[in-house]
Amino acid sequence: MRTHLAAVGEVSREEGRRRAVEELSDPLYGEQEPSLIDRFLDWLGDLIAGFTEGAPEFVGGWAVLGPVLAVVAALVVWLVFWLRPSRGRAAGPPVHESAPMTATDHRAAADRHEAAGEFAAAVTERLRAISVDLEDRAVITPRAGRTATELASEASAVLPGEAGGLREGARIFNDVAYGDRPATADSARVLRELDARLRAARPAEEVRE
Repeated sequence: MRTHLAAVGEVSREEGRRRAVEELSDPLYGEQEPSLIDRFLDWLGDLIAGFTEGAPEFVGGWAVLGPVLAVVAALVVWLVFWLRPSRGRAAGPPVHESAPMTATDHRAAADRHEAAGEFAAAVTERLRAISVDLEDRAVITPRAGRTATELASEASAVLPGEAGGLREGARIFNDVAYGDRPATADSARVLRELDARLRAARPAEEVRE
């Protein structure tokens, strides 16, 4: 029993904690303040330390403690892979997955899809039309791989009056791209109306002049 106790103590308190710290030091976490996962791991480390130090007196011994630690370990894995910040998920998929067409062509495709009730494709093509149009008008700088979230952020800095609409358009696009929510006629309408407003919008600097 002493041999098993030492081995479990080393992994739980030293090696396990070191590995957890290395995992959460990944740049993806990048938070200056302790995150929920950081606080949970601190609590977990203290809990395991208390278990291992008091294991000889623990009711049921390791036959009970083993399954408890297994459940806790499974919870840690779930937290790491589902609650940690995800660069891809936060930023979203790129607006253009291939070479973009002209804004006119993307709009025509969006209109065809919307008329046919293919609302997911209509949403996608409409945001692509918005992206190309804003680049053509030098509202945003042309850049490959730009996501809907980045598009909304960059365009909002120049067209602050449409910031809310841009964020909503990006949210709809991301929901459709990830499959979180099905596209609807209302989704396609919101993007179409946003496109029309943005075409008429002028950058804040031009308005001040």
